[in-house]
Amino acid sequence: MTIQRTSAQENHSTNTNNLSDKNASSHKSGRWLWFWVGMSGIAMVSATAGALLAVSLTSTPLMQASLSADEAAVFDGDRISGSGLRFSELTRPVNILIMGMSVLPSDVRNPPGETKNLRYLPQVNSFDGLADVMLLIKFDPEKKKLVMLSIPRDTRIEIEGHGLKKINSANVFGGPALTAKTVSDLLNGVGIDRYIRINVLGVGKLIDALGGVTVYVPKDMKYQDDSQHLYINLKKGKQHLNGEQALQLLRFRHDENGDIGRIQRQQMVMRALMDQSLNPATLTQLPKVLNVVKEHIDTNLTIEELLALAGFGVRTNRSNMQMLMLPGRFSQKGEFNASYWLPEKERINSMMAQHFEMETDSTPQVINPASLRIAIQDSTGSDKANLRPLIRALEKSGYTNVYIAKSWGEPLEVTHIVAQQGDGSSAESIRNTLGIGEVRVESTGNLGSDISIQVGKDWLQHRENLENPVQP
Repeated sequence: MTIQRTSAQENHSTNTNNLSDKNASSHKSGRWLWFWVGMSGIAMVSATAGALLAVSLTSTPLMQASLSADEAAVFDGDRISGSGLRFSELTRPVNILIMGMSVLPSDVRNPPGETKNLRYLPQVNSFDGLADVMLLIKFDPEKKKLVMLSIPRDTRIEIEGHGLKKINSANVFGGPALTAKTVSDLLNGVGIDRYIRINVLGVGKLIDALGGVTVYVPKDMKYQDDSQHLYINLKKGKQHLNGEQALQLLRFRHDENGDIGRIQRQQMVMRALMDQSLNPATLTQLPKVLNVVKEHIDTNLTIEELLALAGFGVRTNRSNMQMLMLPGRFSQKGEFNASYWLPEKERINSMMAQHFEMETDSTPQVINPASLRIAIQDSTGSDKANLRPLIRALEKSGYTNVYIAKSWGEPLEVTHIVAQQGDGSSAESIRNTLGIGEVRVESTGNLGSDISIQVGKDWLQHRENLENPVQP
């Protein structure tokens, strides 16, 4: 008994010692974990502070244009970022107008002598000329949402003092102020707080500074225009593009959808850049990135404000990033002397009320599922017979206006339910009906649709489960 008791005591003592050792080890591990978390936080703060000091944080706008008092008054000059230690915090909703300038020597008012032999080479570091790309972006810290509205360059609109023109020419007539006023008139009087103009040289350098971008090129793209020194040669498929290659993808518009197809590819590139770049590590590199591209940017934003916008982007969930396109239609052949994108006012008002909180006279209507135009775009490459159960499921739920459209081309693991016209609620209802997929509020679907279902491999598995349910 004594021996047994002694052995038991020894075992208890050993177990107690082992437990103590484990607790001590666990305690030490915990301390080391918090030590490294703390050090990582200090490193991040130090990196940010060092980066800010490197560019001499200032409240002076990074402007290269000279605006008159009346022109400056077009923009809301109220502060958008915090003060003191809250300098990188966005304090209110803000609308930013972004213009991408593809500037030709002929666009420049006083071109430098060395550009005389460039002819149509769009590689001049200037902000004159046509706005090749136009975006209105709403940063909303209250709803933790980011909304991007693409405005086609060929949109037909009344430009004050110049009559009905394409909206991209507003910059030629009156720079960023007249462009902002024209955009506001188009979008039901929406307020515009700041603007950014970046030329084609800056876009390429920006993408290079961010390490390039990995995207799926939807088709082979080959185009050559010697007069503009424009050479595009990209192969279909997923690939990592440098700045020059990304510019080729962004500038290509020589297919059946012209500039509207280009807008879809711009949204694709923007989402890819956001997915890979909006993180705390990139935020610390922002001043370095700005230093690379600053000569190609004209903006009435300060560095503080840019950091606040970038900081908000880092903290925004990807599902709360929405990309829209101005509702409209292509002009018909012979309808006008030039080709236009004709804005549809009623749908614009509805979109601005839903996504930019603009007042509208029209009463929101309950959407009848039968009225929705639903495009099916298969990305799986499988037999079209696999789509019939999906169509039947939609029709059974009242979605009777369903058609099969040409696929975007990118193979998808997860089905994308694309709210082509910005109607995220209807897209969410369809997702609930099907029981698969993820909702995306963007304009990368079929142009004639309200909702595009880009079928991924998850549908094939879901279909198999429906046809062969597991027996209890």
